[in-house]
This record gives sequence, structure tokens and C-alpha cells, in this order.
Amino acid sequence: MEALAVRLSQLDSQAEGAIRVVMFYDTLMRRRVDLPALARASAGLAECVAGIRLHEAGQVIRFAPDGGRATAPAPPASTVTPISLDDEEIGEVWLERPGPPGPLDELLLDRLAIAAASVVERYGPARTTMADPALVELVISQDAEEAARARALRLLGFAPGSPVAVAAVVSPVPLDRVARLVCAAGLVKAAALGDVGVLLAASVDVARFPAGSRAGAGRSWREARTALRFTTTEEPVIRYDDLGALALLAEIPPETARANADVAALALVDPDDLKTLDAYCATGSLRGAADVLHLHHSSVARRLAQLGGVLGVDLTEPGGRTRVKIALTMRRLLDDERGRASPRGSGHGR
Repeated sequence: MEALAVRLSQLDSQAEGAIRVVMFYDTLMRRRVDLPALARASAGLAECVAGIRLHEAGQVIRFAPDGGRATAPAPPASTVTPISLDDEEIGEVWLERPGPPGPLDELLLDRLAIAAASVVERYGPARTTMADPALVELVISQDAEEAARARALRLLGFAPGSPVAVAAVVSPVPLDRVARLVCAAGLVKAAALGDVGVLLAASVDVARFPAGSRAGAGRSWREARTALRFTTTEEPVIRYDDLGALALLAEIPPETARANADVAALALVDPDDLKTLDAYCATGSLRGAADVLHLHHSSVARRLAQLGGVLGVDLTEPGGRTRVKIALTMRRLLDDERGRASPRGSGHGR
């Protein structure tokens, strides 16, 4: 192996060198070497420090071109390539070359990343986050038989009888990264079903969802998607258990909700005034709403007086605020169809 690396490092022809690089890694893969051997051989070939990192395990392997472990602090990498397995980024490989990258560095790292993914898949076992959507759908579907659901959970890696938390997620961040953030400890499996992502895990840390995400968490898919429907910009992540009696609002048939006078009246209110109502109902005071809206409290009072007339509700009374708050929530549930999308029924996640 070392002799081949020496011969390759002496080649002048870039085309011939590219062919030899491919042959080099083909030989390593046939020999079924492990990750340290891959990093060591790559460092010798590149004549600079080579590194491999696996995200889930937090494992970092760095070797110097002399074959020893690189112990000095890692400088900024000159070239980095992700390691992908089953369309999921599970780690990265890099070179620490002083100066600009070499002409074959990109090819070398591409082959190293492929070889590293092969090693992880062979010896891992591969603990990828993204799962077969059909298995995840079977787990959360209410129409699935318990025996089939239990078998799907076993295939996903969950021990029989172990509790499984469920999250319904809408996020600009790739789902596998969201999963690693909020389910840092223990097994987590994810799948995108339509516009909503599904996470299955032993536990979900709702405080770690990335900015811009909306998520509902519960003990079942029905609970998770119900909680998702209640999320707002101000409260983007909600646990089903925290909804309490409010969760009953999600059970009201849409046609019944639309026919309600308070809900129908909100259709006459423009978006800016809806924000005023939201802020007032959330804070319970003129000054609190004024702080949220960055307005003077007298301006908020005038708006609320006008809105009370439109809605036919006295917003200065606790009962009036309660009516409007419920109507605002129902309007949000009617407008937001994300939580309604459900693979073959509501499911219960176990």
C-alpha cells in the first residue's frame, strides 16, 4: 500500500494520476480496510494530513503523511468532501494541505468519501437517520395492524416495547440535520411524507429545533400533527401535552367552525388588525400588546375599540377576550392544513 502511494505521488501526468487514484481506492476497498487505514493511506498519497469525521459518533480520525496520528491542532482544511450514505450526509473527509489544493485533491477526496461510506455501511452498522418512508408510514398509520407496526419498528431499530416519541416537522433545514439536533441521544429515524417531516425517537428535545422550523411533538402521529397545527411564528414548537383542553378545538369539524359567528367575523378583519388582536389576547393588556406591536398604548386602544365594533364583542371584558382568542385559534386551524395531511389516517405511532 505504501509503495503504491509513493509511486502515485511521483506521477506527472494528471490524467494518468487520476486513473491511478481511482485504482488506489479500489484496491483499498477490495482489502476491506477500516477507517484509520483509509485515512493513513490517503495522507501518504496526498502527502499532507488527511481526516475523516463521522457526525453521529463524533469520531475524528487524522493521519499525517508519515503514517502517524496527526496530533497538532487541525488548521483550516484545504479541501472538504461530505460522506453520504443512503442520500444522507453522515460525515466528511478533508485534506490539510498548506497552500492551494492539489490538482487531484478533489478526486482523491471523492474516492475517499465513497470508501469511507462503504466502511461505515459494512462495519457500522450504518446508523443513518433517514429511513424508508414506507416503514415510517406503516408505524404512524392508524390502519396498520399491531403486528405489522411492531415489525416495522424492529426494522427501524427500535426495541420491542420501548417508548417512541413522534414529531411532525416543517423546516427549511434538511430533515436529517433537524433529527440530529433534537434527538442527539439515542436512536432517531426520519422520513419526509409530503410537506411534513416525521421523526421517530426515544425522546425529542423541543428546545433544539433550528430557527425557522415549526414542529409538534407527542406520543403519536395524531398528537404530533395536532400540535403542529397550533404552532405560530411566536410559538413555533409545541408539545401536545402542553395544549391541554385547547387540543379539543382541533376535533371540531371545519364546517362547524366556519359557521360560527365569531370565526366568520374574523374574515372581515385585515392582517394588521389580526396581529393587534393576537398581541392583545396573548398579553392580556393594552400595554403588553403595545410593547409587542411597538405602538403607543393609546393607538392600540383605538384599534381595539374599532375591532370590537366590527366583531360585536366587548374586548375590554375577559369573556370577550376569551371569545376572540378561541376564534383566532380556530381560524388558524382552518387556515393551516399541514397537520391535516396524514398518511392513511391519523395513526398512533406505536
